[in-house]
Amino acid sequence: MDDTYQVIIAGAGFAGVAAARKLGRKGVRVLLIDSNNYHQFQPLLYQVATSQIGVSAIARPLRSVFRRLKTVRVVTAHVETVDVAAKSVTTSDGDTFRGESLVLALGAVPNFFNTPGAEEHAYPLYSVTDATKLGTGLTRLLDEADKNPEADVDVVVVGGGPTGVETAGAMAENVKYVVGKYFSKDLASRCRVHLVDMVPTVLAAFSEKSQKYATAHLTKVGVQLHMGVGVTDVRPDGVTLADGSRIPAQIVVWAGGLKAGAVVANSGLPLGRGGRVDVLPDLTAPNASGVYVLGDAANITDSKGTKLPQLGSVAQQAGKWAAGNILADLTGGTRRPFDYVDKGYMAMVGRGAAVAEIGRQRIQLQGPFAFVSWLLVHLALLSGTQQKVRALFSWLNGYLLHSPAQVVVSGPVDRKEPKP
Repeated sequence: MDDTYQVIIAGAGFAGVAAARKLGRKGVRVLLIDSNNYHQFQPLLYQVATSQIGVSAIARPLRSVFRRLKTVRVVTAHVETVDVAAKSVTTSDGDTFRGESLVLALGAVPNFFNTPGAEEHAYPLYSVTDATKLGTGLTRLLDEADKNPEADVDVVVVGGGPTGVETAGAMAENVKYVVGKYFSKDLASRCRVHLVDMVPTVLAAFSEKSQKYATAHLTKVGVQLHMGVGVTDVRPDGVTLADGSRIPAQIVVWAGGLKAGAVVANSGLPLGRGGRVDVLPDLTAPNASGVYVLGDAANITDSKGTKLPQLGSVAQQAGKWAAGNILADLTGGTRRPFDYVDKGYMAMVGRGAAVAEIGRQRIQLQGPFAFVSWLLVHLALLSGTQQKVRALFSWLNGYLLHSPAQVVVSGPVDRKEPKP
């Protein structure tokens, strides 16, 4: 087996796939390594967890993505360590691969901020596996509560950013429109969704107008907001807040932040906020020429020096830009500093309700127009025609008929099964 390539890309998220595509189209010999054999559309994981769409709508096999790019080889393996000086990666299988350039786009892991019990008892929401585990937990909880007229169903979502807001809104609308239809109105009346964050408002990165709209809609659909107070511990039966109060809960969803994973932490590269690498303007790591760090493994700034958020659009654009700089490396050209095109922010709040702040000028939309914009943008960004068709059908079915994409979750009910 030839273990030397022009470019090694570790991680097949938005950044890794974008870089591999651009390089593959130029005939560059690329090795793309990921622990999963599929590319996931991370912004829609909460919809998988809440049965709005199926896994097949957001996960596309990597070999399908690159089937026409013959110079891109896909290897399914877990990257165990990286050697920055040698521009090599070693997998848990013991294989070592080397490249002329190395791209680290390994994503991130949940940041529990050392909150006692959070890692043991909360459900993160960062992967397809996370989403299916949470969906299974929710369905089992409803099944059991349906058999016990005295049982309540309480879900706490920790984190008031887009992931937390979208998850809480989707769960509350399921209670309002779906639980009564598929189970009973009595069970729906016993379900509660809580959203908790230490900051005083939801969607802190958005404008005050968007925050007020999101707050009003979440309250309207029944989300109980606990803002301006952090979570101090997570237990099997709920959470404790910084003010000493407790919220009972059978399920706690952790949407409270991310940090770079162990491979980046142990790479020897200098780390900044969130355990991520503060990359140079050309997206390379400091003092590591030819080593690019992208996506959730990197802290990236725009041309004005402003730190960019951990968004899929930033990762995707950075992946393409890094590929351009790698091509310059291979052809003797000059690297260029990353010039990010700000497309703004969007967040789905519920059925027919969303907020959008578009472009550098932050053109603001709320309500149905933002909702349609959100649908169109996410539909366009999905990878593959089949995925787009499946998502569109699920959205039409769900938002018009209140019929979930999937309500059957495999696996027996086992109370001894540990949470992630």
